[in-house]
Amino acid sequence: MHARVGAAARRSPDSQVPRLLQQAAAWSWRLLLTGLVIYLAFKLTVYLRLVVLPFIAAMLLTALLQPSAAWLRRRAHMAPLLATWCLFLLALIVIAGVVTLVANRTSADYPTLYNEVSKTAHQIQHSLAGPPFHLSRSRLSTYTSDLLKYISQHKSVVTSSVLTTGKYALEILAGIVLTLFISFFLLKDGARIWAFVISGTHGDARRRADSAGQAGWRALVNYVRGTIVVAAIHALFIGLALWLLGVPLLVPFIVLIFLAAFVPIIGILVVGALAIIVTLVTKGIVAAIILLAVFVLENQIEAHLLQPLVVGRIIRLHPLAIILALSVGGIIAGIPGAIIAVPVTAVITYAWPALRDGPPDD
Repeated sequence: MHARVGAAARRSPDSQVPRLLQQAAAWSWRLLLTGLVIYLAFKLTVYLRLVVLPFIAAMLLTALLQPSAAWLRRRAHMAPLLATWCLFLLALIVIAGVVTLVANRTSADYPTLYNEVSKTAHQIQHSLAGPPFHLSRSRLSTYTSDLLKYISQHKSVVTSSVLTTGKYALEILAGIVLTLFISFFLLKDGARIWAFVISGTHGDARRRADSAGQAGWRALVNYVRGTIVVAAIHALFIGLALWLLGVPLLVPFIVLIFLAAFVPIIGILVVGALAIIVTLVTKGIVAAIILLAVFVLENQIEAHLLQPLVVGRIIRLHPLAIILALSVGGIIAGIPGAIIAVPVTAVITYAWPALRDGPPDD
């Protein structure tokens, strides 16, 4: 009897397949299933972007304000609601003040930008018309007039929001309102909300989930703090260089440089290129070269001093991981996706080992 069962097992189809091929097939369908789940998750994220992006933005804002709220509760003995309102209103006042200042300074500096571009364009036209280029004055004049006409006609684009009407304006407004709404309640009841989220787990699973959440939140808080310090240093030194060179649109550039730090590597490259172009067409090639040297020096200081000392002690991400995260975030959700890609990657990087291994005292 046992001999017949053994013979049947040897004749079964699975027994005829090499073990290596069986393992490869088993891995293949599991990888395909995992890829399908990730793809569907991305599709769902894109579909719900009007909720997902404001929620992540609210997490960043909460990570910025939460340590101050905890300090007010602990040292000033404020109630959670009062501490939240104080910080929330202060943040709104600061944001509104910065937006108003940028709009006013852009409107005030735009005539200066137009005049400087006009002056520089004519100087370049005169230089190119002479030796050794001997370019046609009429064609250069046409190019110059077209450039000045473009700048003059697009003043409203520079001094106001590009998307002021229609569906996109409503989406942006809804996202801002939802971000502020979520931030308020996360700041006020964050601990209670997290306790409710993990209340469905028990025992070791609950300890692991709580440990992972705490590790991810610490990573997010430290990332936001470090990035703000780095952004402030960038804005200070590059803004000082722009001020000494007399470049127009100083305040808008300072704000853009500050915000660019939240998109590592790519952000500063884009804003730096824009600032150098404006410097070139308004102050000439010497000033543009000086500003380029300042940007290069700042980049070296950030890479070898600021990031290791300010951010790198707690948040360590390889440049390749940052580039891949930025690419995926940009593909999924454009500029907002690129902004939130790195902090999301940092949270996952630090939460996953805690979720897998549990608390240190396990």
